[in-house]
Amino acid sequence: MDRISALNAFVAVADEGGFKKAADKLNLSNQLVSKYVSQLEEHLKVRLFNRTTRRVRLTEEGQQCYQFAQQILESLTDMESQLGEMQSEAQGQLRISAPVTFATRHLAPLIGDFKKAHPAVGMELQLNDRKVDVVEEGFDVALRIGKLKSSSLIARRLAPIRLVVCASPDYLQREGVPETPEDLRLEHYLRYSYLEPSPAESRLMLALKRSRATAAASLASNNGEILMQAAIAGQGYVLQPTFIVGDAIKAGKLTAILREFEPEPLGLYAVYPHRKLLATKLKVFIEFISSYFGDPPYWDDFDE
Repeated sequence: MDRISALNAFVAVADEGGFKKAADKLNLSNQLVSKYVSQLEEHLKVRLFNRTTRRVRLTEEGQQCYQFAQQILESLTDMESQLGEMQSEAQGQLRISAPVTFATRHLAPLIGDFKKAHPAVGMELQLNDRKVDVVEEGFDVALRIGKLKSSSLIARRLAPIRLVVCASPDYLQREGVPETPEDLRLEHYLRYSYLEPSPAESRLMLALKRSRATAAASLASNNGEILMQAAIAGQGYVLQPTFIVGDAIKAGKLTAILREFEPEPLGLYAVYPHRKLLATKLKVFIEFISSYFGDPPYWDDFDE
């Protein structure tokens, strides 16, 4: 059995949803595509498709096989590219998942600069604050913020993410400047609803957690930009990463408080599937983004 041809035929049928469309895409006969898929099923001793008169659908085993087949074919393409005439040029489509606010504030310049350096790489950027399944949802890489738990994925740390408590000068003049976390008025806490608790929480984090337990927060949202604007308007105080509030602090719209109680920084990570041979497009993107934001990152460059 020609395994590469069989895998190509299998992936084409899965992508196109039928044997005839796959045959047209591969410029092969319908019979030959069907033969390749049947040989692959016999070799693996599993059924890969449930066939009907109108459409074919992947079985559970077929879905698992599809993920492996994509990686194998992509690695093969990458090998051929590296060893061929185009070995120095990254190419292909790069699918990226990123948190909404971080992406809207900081990724547009990076993508522009990356495209100038690697014009043959197409990019699809999907913004979502939930933790996507990188493999199942077909992403090449996901940017994540937090303290990562152990997994089968590879994580490359890109930058520290500082969290600061801040409020508007008007709010602090009206309510006073707290000297300790316990001085914070819980009913004025503008809480980010996706913030995950840490097993080794600081004194500040423990104080803020009380507002969740008592439902005392004046506003809770899953968008940090909304909370920052509420804080600027004097509605309360926020705990937000400096990549969101740094510019507002620099402009004097917000003032960082309780700096001596600042929690341990989180991290910005690039997360991608473990592969012995990374596709060139992904390899160059990881290297590019690893040094792009600086150390410390440029969003921490603010004076109070």
